[in-house]
Amino acid sequence: MQRLPFLMKTPLLILCFLLQGVLYAQTGLSVTPPRVYYKADPGENSTQKITVSNVSKTNTLDLAISLGDWEYDAKGNNRMFPADSLANSCSSWVSITEDENYFSLQPGESKDIEVSLTIPQSLSEGIPVHTAMLYVTQMNPIDDVSKDGSNMKISVRSGIKLYHRRNVAKHKNIEIQNMFFEKESNKISIHFENKGNIWTDGIMYPELLNRETGKKTTLEHLIFYTMPGNYRETRLAVPQDLEKGSYVATIIMDFDNDNSLEMAELSFTYE
Repeated sequence: MQRLPFLMKTPLLILCFLLQGVLYAQTGLSVTPPRVYYKADPGENSTQKITVSNVSKTNTLDLAISLGDWEYDAKGNNRMFPADSLANSCSSWVSITEDENYFSLQPGESKDIEVSLTIPQSLSEGIPVHTAMLYVTQMNPIDDVSKDGSNMKISVRSGIKLYHRRNVAKHKNIEIQNMFFEKESNKISIHFENKGNIWTDGIMYPELLNRETGKKTTLEHLIFYTMPGNYRETRLAVPQDLEKGSYVATIIMDFDNDNSLEMAELSFTYE
């Protein structure tokens, strides 16, 4: 086993980047699963398997594996960083066998890769989870032509998120910190925080009740992803055809907690 290199610079004209793990085009790359989870205590080693597939019917892919860091911003978007940039990074703990750092796949061929995480002997108690991004990058760009007829080269890169936590009891806790109506934009702003010790995904269900007519309006639900300590700011648009009047907005957050749901209400006037 050997440690993986940091993010590499590639002389590509176009680089297509996917977190979902699958891209279908003239050059095709599939990396699954899109997320890999490790549970191990200090000093232990844990190994998981990923599968890399060349879904192209015509092109051989020369591939390389590298590492980086990632985090969510306040809006829930992914932010990417070089390996070992973040305090909760586990990039330097990752290793695979040497012959799997660089490899080729024929059209339709797949390869299983074992990704190991070796946990240091001591960890900061203030960091409950650790993360990294494992990239699979195509190193042989494919010639193509753009819509305007220009020649170009296309390469693809897929990223898999790695998650680590200790072997301790999970505590999921999402708390709504603030909720208010923005008259200028006709949007409801919800601020919430992950106060648990584990990555927590869930669904936000918003509903509006007209206090004068009793009519209920269900807004489109919102899927969210958070890490411990994440503070999130989310805005929900009020329908343009909503009747004027006095409303109660109800937000229910379901985050797979067996004990309770997080809920908040807001009274506002829509003029």
